[in-house]
Amino acid sequence: MNTNDLADLIAASDEKISKAQAKTLVDGVFKAITEAAARGEEISIPGFGKFKVQDKPARTGRNPSTGAAIEIAATKKVVFQPAKALKDAVIS
Repeated sequence: MNTNDLADLIAASDEKISKAQAKTLVDGVFKAITEAAARGEEISIPGFGKFKVQDKPARTGRNPSTGAAIEIAATKKVVFQPAKALKDAVIS
């Protein structure tokens, strides 16, 4: 499923919303989530899950071809923690 599929589902669920309006809504939701994550905020969607930004510290790794030690820089990553309702829906 992609953003166009989501927009189609939204438009199909309510005859007052066109596909173009639904696509704008979907794009707006993802833009808001992206901007909040860029600010380091946690995004919580009840019944669905949470998006969090985690700091990954710098660490020493190994070059697989030479075996030499290399320094891996600190980074940030976005992680998703599904809500219980989502987990239960997937398991069922």
